[in-house]
Amino acid sequence: MRGYLRLSIPSASLQLFLHMTRAGTYPDHYSLPIALKAAFTSFSFSIGHQLHSVAIKHGLSRHQFSESALISLYTKAGDFIPANQLFEENPHRNLGSWNALINSYAQAGHSSKALSLFTHLRRIGEIPDEMTLVSIASACGTLGDILLAEQIHGCAIQARTTLDTKLSNSLIDMYAKCGRTDLALKVFDRMPVRDVSSWTAMIMGLATQGNPTFALELFRRMKEEGRVAENHVTMVAVLCACSNAGLVEEGMRNFEAIVEGRVKGVEATESHYGCVADMLGKVGRVREAVEMVEGMRWPASAVVWGSLLGACEKHGEVRIGEKVAAKLVELEPWNDGVYVVLSNIYAGEGMWEEVERVRRLMRDRKVGKIPGYSLPDIS
Repeated sequence: MRGYLRLSIPSASLQLFLHMTRAGTYPDHYSLPIALKAAFTSFSFSIGHQLHSVAIKHGLSRHQFSESALISLYTKAGDFIPANQLFEENPHRNLGSWNALINSYAQAGHSSKALSLFTHLRRIGEIPDEMTLVSIASACGTLGDILLAEQIHGCAIQARTTLDTKLSNSLIDMYAKCGRTDLALKVFDRMPVRDVSSWTAMIMGLATQGNPTFALELFRRMKEEGRVAENHVTMVAVLCACSNAGLVEEGMRNFEAIVEGRVKGVEATESHYGCVADMLGKVGRVREAVEMVEGMRWPASAVVWGSLLGACEKHGEVRIGEKVAAKLVELEPWNDGVYVVLSNIYAGEGMWEEVERVRRLMRDRKVGKIPGYSLPDIS
């Protein structure tokens, strides 16, 4: 069962567990948590709920591994009420249960709740481990609170004699999201061993926090050292850096290398296409960006089309803007922002009759109301 999970075949792991129980072998505190993890990994939440009943029946629901897995199961399904009940009703909760709930809140974007739990954990004298600190660093990065980030870093140093690679990577990401790439670089430079996630976190941080040129220099340094190979996320960071630096030709060279299979182990994804579409849109090559997106092997998401609509507004591309807006309305008919931007495109070109037509369309479809004809540039 564990082997199937490690091979990312959770359905096979679940099937084996079912065969085991049908053969008359009772689950124990080793096999049941594996089955629960397989259930939430494969989004088989109905089976997961049945496994909760099995856990109660066999007296396993309060075992540390089972409880942690049950908390993760419910929170992955977006159901925090039973997860909290499991946690609150256990008077002997261990660090694994705290970690499961803190991580779940952090991953779901409930950063303040994750930090509240972490503070409570510290108050009762529990010493956080690597998983706790990785999760809370993620939550802190989302909040962008640099004072809190420095406290988390201090807590990590206090709790551990050395910062391992995974935790250091989380601190890099945390500091970068707080806008302090200087502190992220200090963590990065002090790492005795860096993996691809280390490089990627640092490159992405620089790319998105105002230093895309340095991000590309760091990427070239990684390639020159040759100790780790880039992955698909690294290449998203590189394309993002090219876009923010206005280095279109360099960005296109990197993108073509991905598409042509010259970057080992990296296949083009929507994220790569989205970065390139944004890059082309910023410099006014909107038609080229739209043609590229339309040529993708899969339908583009609203995020990609939304980026292109912003480019149409910035560069006054009326006809292309109409086409892109139509795609967005198909994907998100409830999104009044599409109509607002299209109205702004028309207004920017003095096409007031079209502006009124969009306003009427919004009223007819009851998707919102435009208070005026102009909004700040959203590109």
